[in-house]
Amino acid sequence: MLVTAYLAIVVLLALCVGLELTARRLTPPQPTHSAVGTNPAFRRFQTLFLRGYLLALWADWLQGPYLYKLYRHYSFLESQIAILYVVGLASCVLFAPVAGWLPQVLGRRQTCLLFCIAYSACCLTKLSRDYFVLIAGRMLGGLSTSLLSTAFEAWYVHRHVNAHDFPKEWIPSTFTKAASWNHGLAVGAGLVANMLAEWLHLGPVAPFLLAVPCLGACGWVVLTDWGTEEKGGLERDKTSLLGPAASVPLARASARARFWRSCQECLRCLLSDRRVMLLGGVQALFESVLYIFVFLWTPVLDPHGPPLGIVFSCLMAASMAGSLLYRLATSTRYRLQPGHLLCFSMLLAFFSFFMLIFSTAPGQPRPRESLLAFLLLELASGLYFPAVSFLQGRVIPEEKRAGVLAWFRLPLHLLACLGLLALHGEVSGTGGGESGSGTRNMFGGCAVMMLAALLAVVSLFTLGRNDVDLRLEGPKGEGEI
Repeated sequence: MLVTAYLAIVVLLALCVGLELTARRLTPPQPTHSAVGTNPAFRRFQTLFLRGYLLALWADWLQGPYLYKLYRHYSFLESQIAILYVVGLASCVLFAPVAGWLPQVLGRRQTCLLFCIAYSACCLTKLSRDYFVLIAGRMLGGLSTSLLSTAFEAWYVHRHVNAHDFPKEWIPSTFTKAASWNHGLAVGAGLVANMLAEWLHLGPVAPFLLAVPCLGACGWVVLTDWGTEEKGGLERDKTSLLGPAASVPLARASARARFWRSCQECLRCLLSDRRVMLLGGVQALFESVLYIFVFLWTPVLDPHGPPLGIVFSCLMAASMAGSLLYRLATSTRYRLQPGHLLCFSMLLAFFSFFMLIFSTAPGQPRPRESLLAFLLLELASGLYFPAVSFLQGRVIPEEKRAGVLAWFRLPLHLLACLGLLALHGEVSGTGGGESGSGTRNMFGGCAVMMLAALLAVVSLFTLGRNDVDLRLEGPKGEGEI
């Protein structure tokens, strides 16, 4: 497995470089992107944002390769580790509304600083072997993950539109660039984590400790370079007839009222459009399976001695290859529809879990086949995310998109938690010992969920057979899905 992992990372990185060069050759620059590239003020602002945001992403990725390994290093059972993962997922659900509300009340920049503090504390809890301290760390991790997905974007969009008055059409260029860097950061994080934990023999806690100064650097950028920012909604209430002392609580109450009213409107939008409901079902099924995979890949491969950081980099490189394949497939040369690619990603994910059912048979493990299946699953996820993002942009109104996607995440995390609790129950039922059959059964359940997701995709495009919103424009994109 050692040689297999190193060979896989070399092949995958070469594949990504080849796909990137081909995609650049076949994808002509968009007029909007050309305007963005020639505006020095926007480029300075974009660089300022990315400097802080990419540090936050880098610190987040550093914690991926060795989380399960660290808990095993502390001699916890698989069932206990499953509960830790469930606490993290449940915290994401509980803190999601708070993460959407905090920037309006505390302020966007201050919320980004809160992320840096909370995530640093989460990393430092990994130094403890106490189970309840680690549970507290998982709760802090859930809060931090929720803030990472909301606070930084909220700060950027607010400053882009309100402070600098740049065109809204330029916003996607920044997050496209961030997504491109994100893949490279994920691959690099696996390599650095592997170097610290295995090459330098510092143990699985070392990547978490490295994340702390990275978060400190991110906080310094936010504190010093991002400048002061008005607190959400407070300036409008300074002239309140009730006086300055009453203006702050009134502003907070107003922010809460607006937030809950927005949640209700987004829920009505979700329930009133069957296309949105089907798309939400696809997202809940596919992404909940990915959360279960994040828990299971380490216990499946680790007993066979692969370098986990290198394996993590392989998985991230496979995901990068999938996103590059999507970019090629939807280019003006091939013009494949996102719906076709979404269906293909579901089939590929189903095939991956079907392989895993046989490669993880108790007493007859085949780790190389399991690694290949995991790589195919990550390739499928690389195709899935841009395809589903395109469709969400077409069927969900822009002003309600963030709220509707937040509602999508509720069943997503619920399904992932139920899956991990089911695995915990199977392992605990064997008397506290480890059981390969529980993992195999979980992969079988994931395969069934992928079939259900595929049926939801087929239903979506059967419902919108003549819906131009679900197709790319152009002469080669006018065929029915």
